[in-house]
Amino acid sequence: MKIAVVGTGYVGLVTGSCLADVGMDVTCVDVDAKKIENLKKGVLPIYEPGLEDIVERNTKAGRLKFTTRLADAVKGAEAAFIAVGTPPGEDGSADLRYVLAVAKEIGETMTDYLVVVTKSTVPVGTAEKVRRELQAALTARGSSLGFDVASNPEFLKEGAAIEDFMKPDRIVCGVESERAQEVLARLYKPFTLNGHPVYFMDVPSAEMTKYAANAMLATKISFMNDIANLCELLGADVNEVRKGIGSDPRIGPRFIYAGIGYGGSCFPKDVKALVRTGRESGYELRILQAVEDVNESQKHVLFAKVKKHFGDLKGRHFAMWGLSFKPETNDMREAPALVICEQLTSAGATVTAYDPVAVDEAKHMIGDRISYAPDAYAALDGADALLLVTEWREFRVPDWDRVKQALKQPVVFDGRNVYSGAELRELGFTYTGIGVK
Repeated sequence: MKIAVVGTGYVGLVTGSCLADVGMDVTCVDVDAKKIENLKKGVLPIYEPGLEDIVERNTKAGRLKFTTRLADAVKGAEAAFIAVGTPPGEDGSADLRYVLAVAKEIGETMTDYLVVVTKSTVPVGTAEKVRRELQAALTARGSSLGFDVASNPEFLKEGAAIEDFMKPDRIVCGVESERAQEVLARLYKPFTLNGHPVYFMDVPSAEMTKYAANAMLATKISFMNDIANLCELLGADVNEVRKGIGSDPRIGPRFIYAGIGYGGSCFPKDVKALVRTGRESGYELRILQAVEDVNESQKHVLFAKVKKHFGDLKGRHFAMWGLSFKPETNDMREAPALVICEQLTSAGATVTAYDPVAVDEAKHMIGDRISYAPDAYAALDGADALLLVTEWREFRVPDWDRVKQALKQPVVFDGRNVYSGAELRELGFTYTGIGVK
């Protein structure tokens, strides 16, 4: 089965590589010639555990190819995935210009019936806009070729994307014809053979499913952060509360860890877009607006704790462990670290940070406003305190004697509640977490 994937960002590259890994003939397309040349050499634009091996294996096998020519990719293909970016506009709405530009070019270059699949996260109604672009392009060239537009939202967690794609909780497909359903059923047969369910539904419902899923998860995070802040005021411990409510199967233990806010490419953008969609439809999504407001304020909590402890921060120096918005990724979009670094440096403090994979991305986004250490312990030298911002595994059980020797003062601000406050206080540290004793 021949497949085209347009866009070699996070979603497109993972999708194309994993489909190739189950035996399909996949061509990935991107307008960035340098990115395509790097991919041909095995140089990936993103960090994702396991992805490099899959790309290398399938490129060598000839199942995975890269090109800047969309016409070459769609020729003979049965399905073309649109997996380009949908960045948020200033009003929170999803920017569809790249999606629609791809649809137009597909219409200009396709040579046979094609199922055009929106894989990018797009608002309800986007498939119809894609349809109009395709039809207009075909009409302009005097072509009567048939096509279908389908929606197949991704549910990939950064840092676990390969596992999520190969062993999905569910595969959601919005289709408008039996022919499109048959094509996607064959495409996903390698996964259904292993018992992973495919849910076929109408296109608008599939488009809404992606936003609703991310909005629900974001809601759980912001809810727990709100509870954590109240726990501090009342003398309760949010970790104990989490255990108490997480054992209820109606709630569950996932996404109820208190911290310093969510970031990344999905939750912030999708919550904003869904709120905007509601307003455009004359309906105010009040809960989701509160979710966004809580998350933005939560990114300021760690700085407030530092300020409360030290007072004037001018001349102070801080060590920061973690920069990416979550472990196992170099993604820094909407990362709490960006806000914290800006607050500390604006207050006259200096920062030395370490992250296992996100330093290059941080240099691009933060620049020389902070310093970067080659390892976790080097970041500590001469710092007034340690701030844990991203819960990478290598930070979970540090050598606390070494930490204490490197710091000017044995002070730890734990933005992810990874450490035991009682244990650290027994070791002579001043410990501050989020909503914990």
